[in-house]
Amino acid sequence: MTGIRPLSWGRRYLMCRPEHFRVDYAINPWMDVDSAVDPDRALAQWDTLVATMRAAGAEVEQIDQLASTPDMVYAMNYGIVDGDHVAITNFRFDQRRPEAEAAEWWFGEAGLRTTRIGDAGAGAFEAGDAFLVGDSLLVAAGPRTDVGTHAVLSRELGVRVATVPVVHPALYHLDLSFCPLDETRAIIAPAAWDAAGRRTVEALVPDPLVIDEAEAFTFCANSVVVDDVVVMPAGVPVRVARRLEQWGFTVATVDVSELHKGGGSIRCMTLPLDTRLDAARLEHATPERRAAGDGDLVTV
Repeated sequence: MTGIRPLSWGRRYLMCRPEHFRVDYAINPWMDVDSAVDPDRALAQWDTLVATMRAAGAEVEQIDQLASTPDMVYAMNYGIVDGDHVAITNFRFDQRRPEAEAAEWWFGEAGLRTTRIGDAGAGAFEAGDAFLVGDSLLVAAGPRTDVGTHAVLSRELGVRVATVPVVHPALYHLDLSFCPLDETRAIIAPAAWDAAGRRTVEALVPDPLVIDEAEAFTFCANSVVVDDVVVMPAGVPVRVARRLEQWGFTVATVDVSELHKGGGSIRCMTLPLDTRLDAARLEHATPERRAAGDGDLVTV
């Protein structure tokens, strides 16, 4: 792994086999209720994805899909795992809210304690909008997450939150425009954010791989990294793959096009279970980082 400083997380995941995946409604610009899903093809693609993840060295655990939750395959959005604690998503749309209850039960059975971010009444929060980056939890404010939840996340998780406003309707979750690669690198799609958001990401990512809107629409930022292996959807732009290989990463592609019909790709289907937010703890922040407001939340 020449030149790569691997992420401290991303080797253990929760996934949901798409036994009941379909497009019954449209809650993002990618969903088309008139575009039929091939269930057998979706299952085969998901199985190949799991095999590819395991071949890269990841452990994969599984939660059963509820028949009434067609989007439950997109497991990334159940919540943020911080060691033995999970901040449970407060979904924007009613159609997805039963997923949070099912996931909360699964986490409880696994011995993890949970906090419902929605109980504070601060609005919607979806975990596909949050990543640990350097000394911050980078959290979107936009189509799926309300900025009022950022203070709740900071308080409940004891971390510094950096806000990135998402303004592109098709790149509605942060995980469609941001993919951490290692401790200093990430794939980023600045077209998804406003000017302040671009400055925030620039401050947190020393060595970005910048992609444009057309490249982002291939879902290449919605990828997963296991040490030095980047598991990406088929059709990743050649330029992006070559840059990753130049850095020393191995690119493994999987056709998940059937699952793209719901508006998500590989990252959306994989919830990391080994995340610890220690690097972003407020007690480890410098005085300058804690200077704003009451010290519970700092935005950049």
